[in-house]
Amino acid sequence: MDLVQRAKNICLTPNTEWNVIAEEPATPGGLIAGYAAPLAAIGAIAGFIGSAIIGQTLPFVGHYRVPIVSALVAAIFTFGMALVGVFVLSLIIDALAPTFAGEKNQIQALKVAVYSYTPAWIAGVLNIVPLLGILGIFAAFYGIYLLYLGLPRLMKSPPDKALPYTVVVLICAIVLSVVITLISGMVIGTAALGSHALSSANQGSGDVQFDKDSTLGKLQEIAKKAEESSKKIDAAGKANDPNAQAAAAVEGLGALLGGGKRVDPVGIEVLQSLVPESFGGLPRRSSKAEKSGFAGFNVSKAEAEYGDGADKSVSLEISDTGGVSGLMALAGWAGVEGVKEDDEGSERTQKVNGRLTHEKSSKTGGTNEYAVVLADRFVVGAKGRGVDVAALKAAVSALDLAKLESMKDAGVTK
Repeated sequence: MDLVQRAKNICLTPNTEWNVIAEEPATPGGLIAGYAAPLAAIGAIAGFIGSAIIGQTLPFVGHYRVPIVSALVAAIFTFGMALVGVFVLSLIIDALAPTFAGEKNQIQALKVAVYSYTPAWIAGVLNIVPLLGILGIFAAFYGIYLLYLGLPRLMKSPPDKALPYTVVVLICAIVLSVVITLISGMVIGTAALGSHALSSANQGSGDVQFDKDSTLGKLQEIAKKAEESSKKIDAAGKANDPNAQAAAAVEGLGALLGGGKRVDPVGIEVLQSLVPESFGGLPRRSSKAEKSGFAGFNVSKAEAEYGDGADKSVSLEISDTGGVSGLMALAGWAGVEGVKEDDEGSERTQKVNGRLTHEKSSKTGGTNEYAVVLADRFVVGAKGRGVDVAALKAAVSALDLAKLESMKDAGVTK
């Protein structure tokens, strides 16, 4: 079946089309190159035309067009990451199948991912007029419906498992989308700076290199990892090696989530050793520790509950964000800070002595919270009732935070 007819059928008659799709033979190369790539290119090309050729009118700015170099880099990167994203999502669908009483099948999972994205890719044409791009959200919602219909048919999960299966896949897809959006913004921003450097003074080779310890330097390193991943996936595709494609995609996503590195969290026994018998003057009542995740994107944490059996209780959690530490680092690099106060309480996020901290205080007798991020990776947080923020902060500060910070490179591979 040709591409246009398939796209039309999956959008207009999905109930019958999924049954056809489930039975037909397919290959990763055919699905990606023969279907996903042409449709994903729609949004990339439309975005290029809309941003660089047509432009848009902005309040107080006037009519604005993105520089050609920046727009071209954005289009190429958007196209590439769309294919990476759909391939990684298929790995997630396949990995989750047994959890929802389904059958693992990489080709069927790739079919589900690719064809569910059809409405969103077609709606990419709206990017030709930048302000209309937001309408693509309606196409995305229809894609969720297609996902809901396709999972039980292709992954053979029971009908009553379709909804929770869809919800979990959707959550993973949202996280994946957020990461790709963040990385896209970084790459596009770097490209804009590079094109500005090229157009001004006309000196040097045009390559912009930032201090590796600066925010832009760290973002640039992530961009390089994304580029390396794309090249590996492309090479594996040309060699018709789906296993190598999958490995490259997982490796690339791991590097992106890890902030340009692959990070395996420290063992739970290490975190458990930092959990004290008493916390803030309260005895420990229970504790637990676990390491969880998928496809190498793991986190580990140790938790404990403290209380006096009366009106005071505190929960302590020590986490190593490990495989997704890049998301934590982004908050620190971007200088995420803010203050909020109302009749219910107050909330503050700020950098203190180089550490990102968050505190929340209730004015109505609710829960108070304090958390600190260490080495852009470890998070130590405490929540308590009957215990104010100052006491929580003091109790967290009494822990061996320096030991956690000293393990910032543990499990890190470039």
